Amino acid sequence: MTFTPQMAPQIKIAATYMRGGTSKGVFFRLQDLPPAAQIPGAARDQLLLRVIGSPDPYGKHTDGMGGATSSTSKTVILSQSSRADHDVDYLFGQVAIDKPFIDWSGNCGNLTAAVGSFAISNGLVDAARIPANGICTVRIWQANISKSIIAHVPITNGAVQETGDFELDGVTFPAAEVQIEFLDPAADEDGAGGSMFPTGQLVDELEVPGVGCFKATLINAGIPTIFVNAADIGYSGTELQDAINNDDKALARFETIRAYGALKMGLITELEQAKSRQHTPKIAFVAAPAAYVSSSGKHIAATETDLSVRALSMGKLHHAMMGTAAVAIGTAAAIPGTLVNLAAGGGDRTAVRFGHPSGTLRVGAEAQFVDGQWQVKKAIMSRSARVLMEGWVRVPMS
Repeated sequence: MTFTPQMAPQIKIAATYMRGGTSKGVFFRLQDLPPAAQIPGAARDQLLLRVIGSPDPYGKHTDGMGGATSSTSKTVILSQSSRADHDVDYLFGQVAIDKPFIDWSGNCGNLTAAVGSFAISNGLVDAARIPANGICTVRIWQANISKSIIAHVPITNGAVQETGDFELDGVTFPAAEVQIEFLDPAADEDGAGGSMFPTGQLVDELEVPGVGCFKATLINAGIPTIFVNAADIGYSGTELQDAINNDDKALARFETIRAYGALKMGLITELEQAKSRQHTPKIAFVAAPAAYVSSSGKHIAATETDLSVRALSMGKLHHAMMGTAAVAIGTAAAIPGTLVNLAAGGGDRTAVRFGHPSGTLRVGAEAQFVDGQWQVKKAIMSRSARVLMEGWVRVPMS
């Protein structure tokens, strides 16, 4: 063994490891980060990459807090909000697994469920606004996409109530229900011209060289998302992860579709830019409801859902459904004529229950056609969250 006394020691940073919905991430208060990492830039990215254990050519995250999946390679930075009528500013970083890259272009809807409880427990919400018992309404400013979100967090004896009997498909154990309201979810910071439908069409013809020409709904809501019909790309809509994630050709095809969709949405100006924008847009495929067996072995009857949806995140089929993509699903389902709405049977609707690889999920949204454009004031869904571990993460000083 070689003794190297000149090597720098590790530093320790206060952090909390939390589950939110079907995701996990490392949560920090902005003020607890080293000074160089308190501002956006290379120092912050390098620190968070090392916390997660990326880039990892082995794809395991053995030397970090990440879980080597898009759902578990996440970081969150929170601070007391300086904005009127908001409690906390929420910044989300999606960490690539095998590349030295953090995507700051979008939100994580699942981890949003944990933001309110972290903010309450870590002094970021005015104590006067926290009831002794009942529901604390936490007003969140989502800094990545400049949107307001409301989290309704249960409180017992002045502390966040984490345990309960609310069951969420994709999460093994029940917990307390946290209702999330995504206000005015149509993106206006990231999309072309700020329109919910950046091309002006509910359904576009998307031509992808080497793949084909097929219908697509391109929507900015919750997170920019490309919806295509499952049958048009050779799927049923009831696939589980292995059917796609073990097929390199299929993954490459989806990434090509995603890149051309991003170009048509105006999110990028050159196809090459899609490589440095892995988190957004998402790509999903939809189909009419059908019976299937979920990843946990649970039998889902066709009558239990309004439609089937499968979505990819960071280049892989998601094991359940991203929260922000669920907002996009609920929003698109509420607008007659989109591919999502048509897969659900068409017509007017204010809520939809869809099937995903881990089970089912209900999301509500109400749409209005105002001055020639569709508007959705809010989308609502329930999630759960809890602290898994809290203390310090240690990172080799550099």
